[in-house]
Amino acid sequence: MPAHRHPTVQDQVALAEIDLTGELMIAAAAASEDRLSTDRIDELLRVAGPPRGDGADREAPDTP
Repeated sequence: MPAHRHPTVQDQVALAEIDLTGELMIAAAAASEDRLSTDRIDELLRVAGPPRGDGADREAPDTP
């Protein structure tokens, strides 16, 4: 039998995802073009951009 959650418990991650989805929907509805650009979507989702690819954002491997 599944455990019941208290009715006032909120999933903050789910609420943030719902908020961002709403922002995307509003922007898409207001856009004059057929689709939102990748840059506009990244701006709405507050994404900094693609990884640099030089490995600087990854941990260095353990070497003896």
